[in-house]
Amino acid sequence: MTLKRIALVLVVLVVVAAGGALAYAMRFPAIAPITPPVATAFDAGLVERGEVLAGLGNCGVCHTREGGGEYAGGLPLPTPFGTIYTTNITPDPETGIGTWSEEAFIRAMKHGVDNNGSYLYPAFPYDYYTRVTEDDLKAIYAYLMTREPVREPAKPNDMPFPFNNRILMAGWNLLFLKEGEFQPDPNQSDDWNRGAYIVEGLGHCGACHSPRNMFGAAVKSGPEAYGGGYAEGWYAPPLNAQSISVAPWTEIAFVNYLIDGYDGDHGIAAGPMTPVVNDLYEQSEDDVFAIASYLMTLRGETREESEIEDQVAEIRATAEALDWNHPDAPARPTDPVLARGAQVFESQCAECHRQNGQPMPLALSSVVNAPDASNLVNIVFYGIQPPPVGALGRSMPGRAIQITDEQMADLAAFVRDRFSDRPAWEKVGDTIAAARAAGTH
Repeated sequence: MTLKRIALVLVVLVVVAAGGALAYAMRFPAIAPITPPVATAFDAGLVERGEVLAGLGNCGVCHTREGGGEYAGGLPLPTPFGTIYTTNITPDPETGIGTWSEEAFIRAMKHGVDNNGSYLYPAFPYDYYTRVTEDDLKAIYAYLMTREPVREPAKPNDMPFPFNNRILMAGWNLLFLKEGEFQPDPNQSDDWNRGAYIVEGLGHCGACHSPRNMFGAAVKSGPEAYGGGYAEGWYAPPLNAQSISVAPWTEIAFVNYLIDGYDGDHGIAAGPMTPVVNDLYEQSEDDVFAIASYLMTLRGETREESEIEDQVAEIRATAEALDWNHPDAPARPTDPVLARGAQVFESQCAECHRQNGQPMPLALSSVVNAPDASNLVNIVFYGIQPPPVGALGRSMPGRAIQITDEQMADLAAFVRDRFSDRPAWEKVGDTIAAARAAGTH
């Protein structure tokens, strides 16, 4: 971003913040604290339903750091505006939400304002949770308030000026927060509406799978919605008609991927998607099928499953012919970079990624067809730790120690050239440096 562009953004932010401050100044006063309720004060059925809904919302994914207490926060979330640390949402009265009333909790979820009247950063996806019904939010509140209290103070965010001024979020909300619960479409099936409710609300799928504008707001409408985005240094591929998948998705393929973290024509869930699959594995199959039903319409797919499957079979046969050591595979490259990359592939990858190997033909993978090399580099360096409850035990060891940056660049060039018909990746060196700096994933 150029200095001129940065200056423009800052000016706009100041103007928006001023207007937002005026508009919201008296809207959200502090809500009085309550005496922490005992766990038995909540209906057991409500708590059980809240557990399911919290899983759909992936609450524990962000609000649990490695080595920390469940829901106690502390997980760093890097953003273009600085690093935000998630907060403690256990019922601890001093460092968590133990003194939050149900009203305060619902306000935070729907309006992005905490119990004291302070604005929350939209790294917490309240712009999606605003679509969730109050009844469902009450169930989540009941579930969280019956968890084990963990004393863990919030870690200060690392946000430079002016982004460390939360009043800016008043202006952000004016521009980008579209409040209101999800409204079912009477022209769609119950499954479709259930899937839409989850995807557009609790699931907040667009938070990762949609591009964001210069203010960090996810695109929620038009052809760019669900057109692919980034999360934690990984590329989240498009869920709409811009899909980079070589083989078209079927509803059952989505179900396989979401429940088990693996589909034979699309690959294994990795990176930030892994804990999402962990949560979905615990959900009802009806909900997962509903999600899949809605995702199919995002792609604009209207064909019968059998017709799609016939096309997938043809595409798979073509992809298999590119496998390492396949009789019809292309000749070894003569270009020096590609030749070196082929040598790295043969020594580090071909034992599994070969003809009749596991887990699938690489030419089908969204990793090799992505617009940049970030996912490939992350996977090669740090491997794939599959969801412990799914993925049929498939995993991949990391090679960060065995492979130099130069070898990684050569390997990326070879993989892209051999297994994809898309243009060569650019700025691979920058991608490698970023992955090294980020460490394990």
